[in-house]
Amino acid sequence: MKDEPPTLREQVRPSDRQEVRSILESSGFFYPAEVEVAVELVEERLAKGEASGYFFLFADGPQGTLGYACFGPIALTRASYDLFWIAVRQDHRRRGLGRQLLAASERAIRGRGGRRVYVETSSRPQYEPTRQFYMRCGYRVEAVLEEFYGPGDGKIVFVKVLDPA
Repeated sequence: MKDEPPTLREQVRPSDRQEVRSILESSGFFYPAEVEVAVELVEERLAKGEASGYFFLFADGPQGTLGYACFGPIALTRASYDLFWIAVRQDHRRRGLGRQLLAASERAIRGRGGRRVYVETSSRPQYEPTRQFYMRCGYRVEAVLEEFYGPGDGKIVFVKVLDPA
């Protein structure tokens, strides 16, 4: 029996605090402080709604939330957005869910008038699959900031120009 495809939702629920924490912790990629920041974005959205500037997509399956994306407009720009987070529960990776979340995020950004999406990630070797994922999805490296996060840990900024709606 094939797994039921996940459904996407935009509504943020109080339980998403723990879902986001669990998804990020399952990856083994993120420092505890990074996980806390991701949870804070959920809390900000719950407290302020759209005025928070944070928009979410959650992929829900029969087993619960399997992945999520968080994005928002970049202040003082006309049509640029940051993709703050995109993550899939470790036991559901490599099934196309990340690509599905990214494509749905791009559609939502385009629907809000966004034309450019920026993504920041680490240059650490463990992030090579992440960097390859973005490149396969049409992103290109816009900037490299050496030693940004710490010794041996630079920041790589990707960008994708979205086709007009």
